[in-house]
Amino acid sequence: MIRNAAIAAVVVVGVGILATVFFTRQNSDDQFASCGAGAVAGDLGGPFTLVNGDGETVTNTDVITEPTLIYFGYTYCPDVCPLDVDRNAAAVEILEERGQSVTPVFITIDPARDTPEVVRDFAEAMHPRMIGLTGTAEQIAEASKAYRTYYKAHPPVDGEYLVDHSTFTYLVTPEQGFVEFFRRELTPEQMADKIGCFVDHI
Repeated sequence: MIRNAAIAAVVVVGVGILATVFFTRQNSDDQFASCGAGAVAGDLGGPFTLVNGDGETVTNTDVITEPTLIYFGYTYCPDVCPLDVDRNAAAVEILEERGQSVTPVFITIDPARDTPEVVRDFAEAMHPRMIGLTGTAEQIAEASKAYRTYYKAHPPVDGEYLVDHSTFTYLVTPEQGFVEFFRRELTPEQMADKIGCFVDHI
């Protein structure tokens, strides 16, 4: 019952994002129109203050210095997060081979367990340029709210617990902010092709 409710909440969040993006794209003339996107900057994303793997407080302007892929998850996730983050890293590597630079970012939604050191090690294991971010529960909640993500921890069992969460990956730039999001069904090659279009039009 609890898991069904969590899944329903994730679906509602996803439908809300799709509706926002669809409506804005139908009513805007945008520099990214040929990439299948519209003027959605400002509808998702925004300022955040978090903590990096070195324990330093950073803001979105410190982190987003070029086209950036942002994913919200947690390092103790048994399956979804590692697969999604690995897919993002593979897309970034494909783009690197094409001469395009995109920064992959991992933001935890489990700050109680994901300390700066934990997110740093996780991010470095996924990609040498990946940035791992954590923070206080309040800081994480604010960042999540900005990107309209969903997460909810299950009650602990023997000290262990899972966290239900949405699984979108967001493409943001320093100038435009949020420009697109990607579902987890996309392959690294499909993601790289779409991201590359945006990079070409910046």
